[in-house]
Amino acid sequence: MKTIGLVVNKEKRKVIPLVKKTYQWLKDRDINVLLSDHCAELLDWSESGYPLEHLAKISDCIVIWGGDGTILSCARTVAPFKTPLYGVNAGRLGFLTEVDLPDIFTGLEHLLAGEYLIETRMMLEASVYRQGKLLKTFCGLNDAVIAKSALSRLIWLKVSANQELINSYPADGVIIASPTGSTAYSLSAGGPLVGPNLDLMVITPICPHTLSARPLVVSPDNIISIIPFNTPGKKDAKGEVMLTLDGQYGYQLQSGDEVRVFRSLHQACFIRTQQNSFYKVLREKLEEWHSTSV
Repeated sequence: MKTIGLVVNKEKRKVIPLVKKTYQWLKDRDINVLLSDHCAELLDWSESGYPLEHLAKISDCIVIWGGDGTILSCARTVAPFKTPLYGVNAGRLGFLTEVDLPDIFTGLEHLLAGEYLIETRMMLEASVYRQGKLLKTFCGLNDAVIAKSALSRLIWLKVSANQELINSYPADGVIIASPTGSTAYSLSAGGPLVGPNLDLMVITPICPHTLSARPLVVSPDNIISIIPFNTPGKKDAKGEVMLTLDGQYGYQLQSGDEVRVFRSLHQACFIRTQQNSFYKVLREKLEEWHSTSV
């Protein structure tokens, strides 16, 4: 690694002193250190920053200070350039991060010594069609969620795989999750935990009002179709259904719109310098989350 980009969640001001120390630590080891525009602004070096997309093009890897939300956001932008991400946990849960703040320099020593692995994660794409016309396509790492708004009632959903009907039912919504996303919203909705090294999709209904709708694991070669439609006997309630990617980007749907979710051609790449198995991380993170939330 000769050129390393630095990205910081702009709300994590507490880590600024550590980021500055890391910057100098890397420079002392003849590493070309580049900053995202937000990172440069936080460090008062605004003239030195790059937009994240350009930073991904010119960096060998990107070190990110933040939580899972920061990494999800970066992964969507960086994935087309195959630039690996190294996550430093400045958040709470940190499923996607690699090291905690106290271990940053030990981790970077392994990185510079070439003692690391690159782990790839499957990503999803979601395309919105209205009357057969493609309106928009989005990319996400965790999940695509079609769900009702906060004030609306149950919505009706028609869910198919490769044009074959799976089920039609009333529910609060449905989640199409990647293996990475199986530990996120899908888990809270009763979906299964899935190893991140697998390629598959998990279809998890959200509070379905029927006994026949259950979480379903399908091949990544499937194209999942979700069509929200009017509740029988009710008028069209515009603005009541949203498509959300990774819980960060929303798109308003209309009754009859079709959302097609499928495996993306892009993959997220993560640097692993620790010998932490998925099961160890799962055990520790979920126990940590439980203990801090009660």
